Amino acid sequence: MSNKIEAETIVDARKESLGKAEAIKLAKSVSEIYTCKGSKVVHIDLKKDKLNDDKLAEALLGPTGNLRAPTIKVNDTLLVGFNPELFTEVLSPFK
Repeated sequence: MSNKIEAETIVDARKESLGKAEAIKLAKSVSEIYTCKGSKVVHIDLKKDKLNDDKLAEALLGPTGNLRAPTIKVNDTLLVGFNPELFTEVLSPFK
């Protein structure tokens, strides 16, 4: 089975890190964010949830202060962190 998903941009987080300013800019380019930490998934609807930059950064950044990996932007949705079930749910329309 082939997928119709193709990466537009790939950034190696080991070589190029994105800090708070870049993460906030990325977050403000979408309308919804899913953050995953372990099995916990948090959905942020940026049209409804008015978060300040510090709250957005708290959701997006890891302990090093950089954007957590993996981070995937699909249309108007941002996926941050790893959760296979969420990836399947969000990415399945593109198969």
